[in-house]
Amino acid sequence: MQKNIGAPQGFSLSDPRVRAWLFQIITVVAVVAMGWFLFSNTQTNLQHRGITSGFDFLERSAGFGIAQHLISYTEADSYARVFVIGLLNTLLVSFIGIVLATILGFIIGVARLSPNWMINKLATVYIEVFRNIPPLLQILFWYFAVLLPLPGPRASINLGDSFFLSNRGLNMPAAEATGAFWPFVVGLIVTLVAIVMMTRWANKRFEATGQPFHKFWVGLGMAIVIPTLVALIFGSPLHWTVPELKGFNFVGGWVMIPELLALTVALTVYTAAFIAENVRSGINSVSHGQTEAARSLGLRPGPTLRKVIIPQAMRVIIPPLTSQYLNLAKNSSLAAGIGYPDMVSLFAGTVLNQTGQAIEVIAITMSVYLAISISISLLMNWYNKRIALIER
Repeated sequence: MQKNIGAPQGFSLSDPRVRAWLFQIITVVAVVAMGWFLFSNTQTNLQHRGITSGFDFLERSAGFGIAQHLISYTEADSYARVFVIGLLNTLLVSFIGIVLATILGFIIGVARLSPNWMINKLATVYIEVFRNIPPLLQILFWYFAVLLPLPGPRASINLGDSFFLSNRGLNMPAAEATGAFWPFVVGLIVTLVAIVMMTRWANKRFEATGQPFHKFWVGLGMAIVIPTLVALIFGSPLHWTVPELKGFNFVGGWVMIPELLALTVALTVYTAAFIAENVRSGINSVSHGQTEAARSLGLRPGPTLRKVIIPQAMRVIIPPLTSQYLNLAKNSSLAAGIGYPDMVSLFAGTVLNQTGQAIEVIAITMSVYLAISISISLLMNWYNKRIALIER
């Protein structure tokens, strides 16, 4: 009689599929059991110590001041508002640091490959020095050795029109929204949609007819004309206030406190050293034949780098660049070392000490950094997918 090959063979540990399912079930059970043990043990310890759990403490009044807050704040505000302020301060230093580190890193990375001996060696020294010094030491250096010894506001360093640097920080003009702000925002959105539609139309037209279209200049014209017309119709969207020295300090404008300035400079300089190496490796990954082909078409070195080499190198640069962005966002927690009011210093520091809600505070802080990291990863993975080579 012929054996039915498709019939079930029964439960046997010699079957790889059975072993795979068994190991997965055992792993899930072990993880759930460990989680339940930690939860029950934590609840028991809290009850023995008379510590109440929950998030009701967020509604209580904070009762302390904050050196920098991007939204209005008084000591009577709740811990929930303190959480928002700490989150905004963390996002602020992360955003500024990522933008500046990217620009500086690309410049240093390209300089690292320069045929000019002096430029090449200076870029090499920069990379080897700053990436091998711990970021916390660099933050302390910029704060205690560079910014705090600066003169006071009366003898501040004038960096240009309405920009003043002193041991109180960097004072600069501040923008305040007017009644025409939201119409201007709508105008910007309309401009962006128009540019995207124009670009898609131009690309389809080029694929169909082979005729190029001046997308850059038309887009630039849209970006200038539409917002300008909106401003002429509704008025200026922003009102600028400039810092003025009155007494012993500046009044008006916005001040970038020394803690924020030191943290931003240190994280930018530190992360840019790693980004520069990513850029160098990405450019080196592009075949030299691409450069020779561009030169044979009459392209000069500058356009060759911008239009031929860098677009291809980005496919190699983006994955490690994502890791550097994540590291910068997480390294912003080192702000606690100099007292910058970020999430760790404000929420996991002051709020935790005042309320004693260690589990809730730490859980919220960890969730925030996890959300920031996942958001950066999703955005960079989307961009990496957009520029990836598509096989046909």
